[in-house]
Amino acid sequence: MNDLCAEIGYKSINHFGEELCGDHVDVVEENENSTVIVLADGLGSGVKASILSTLTSKIISTMMAAGLPIEECVSTIAATLPVCSVRGVAYSTFTIIHLLNNDIAEIIQYDNPQVIVIRDYANYDYPKTEMNIGGKKIYKSVIKLRENDVFVAMSDGCPHAGIGGFYNFGWKREEIIGYMEALVPGGYTAKNMSTILVDECDKLYGYEPGDDTTACVVKIRKREPMNILFGPPSNRDDCSRMMSLFFSKEGKHIICGGTTSSIASKYLGKPLKASLNFERSDIPPIAEIEGVDLVTEGVITVNRVLEYAKDYLGENEHYEHWSFKRDGASLISRLLFEEATDINFYVGRAINPAHQNPDLPINFNIKMNLVEELSKCLKLMGKRIKVSYF
Repeated sequence: MNDLCAEIGYKSINHFGEELCGDHVDVVEENENSTVIVLADGLGSGVKASILSTLTSKIISTMMAAGLPIEECVSTIAATLPVCSVRGVAYSTFTIIHLLNNDIAEIIQYDNPQVIVIRDYANYDYPKTEMNIGGKKIYKSVIKLRENDVFVAMSDGCPHAGIGGFYNFGWKREEIIGYMEALVPGGYTAKNMSTILVDECDKLYGYEPGDDTTACVVKIRKREPMNILFGPPSNRDDCSRMMSLFFSKEGKHIICGGTTSSIASKYLGKPLKASLNFERSDIPPIAEIEGVDLVTEGVITVNRVLEYAKDYLGENEHYEHWSFKRDGASLISRLLFEEATDINFYVGRAINPAHQNPDLPINFNIKMNLVEELSKCLKLMGKRIKVSYF
């Protein structure tokens, strides 16, 4: 088994004036190393398109994850979805990226813009085999994965961007390829690349999209472990065991909380160097301990990281708030969202006397909820999470 993993991110914007998006992306994990990603573009826009694309992506991803052949998936779609009385056609167009054991990608495409593959920071012209299933022309490709490969699947809202405005004939595929070739070397996450691409389309539409627009990016990368220590153990006798387990793990080490960092400082025999440099007025400053990658305050900082994580999974509007700044919450966010693939949480259950003030909105349950919610968000980002309590 290789040490590669897939980072998946997508973003959609609605047709101007519509409340629902006619595109839908569905991601289903077959197992730890195999995933089915479906991007479906429903006929037209609005409610009908949304229903068509949602049904299409759900049916295909579920059937393929169960190991059924593409022929059966397509014929099921054709038999299941209603036929448009005006156009006489039934379901939506779709793109499938099937990752097998993080070793091979099967790409199956029906009438969506062709998937762009960036390999070694340049466009990769991958082989395609034409298939005819139920009278539909479908292209299938099988690609052996390499580290740093980037797959870009799109609905036709991307190449249509700018028609009649910035570009008479839309944003051509060659131009989108050039845009992505310039973007990929920046080291952005899959989510951020999809966000940047869709935001550019929105700009070309003059912020009034003439079509539902979706980009789904898959980035192949090596696994990167990360360890985060949050709070001292409930039993003081467990301090050494907790620290020993934490520091024995490979990968970077993050410590959150004043008491926790003091215990780590004592365990390592290295001084804790506090800082009075407030990068932001609402986030406490970071500290330093030799041998630790990042030392921050606890609950306030982690709560801000959780806010950023929820936004990252949604509209990703706060990207600029954490992507360049040097405060504790921004630094943790970059490490967890952009670098880490496997995250180990070491969480102490000790009750902090300072948090028992009834005037403070912090208590033991809030601390545990922070860990639980942040773990859920990171799992939704595709991270492997393990939480150990002490």
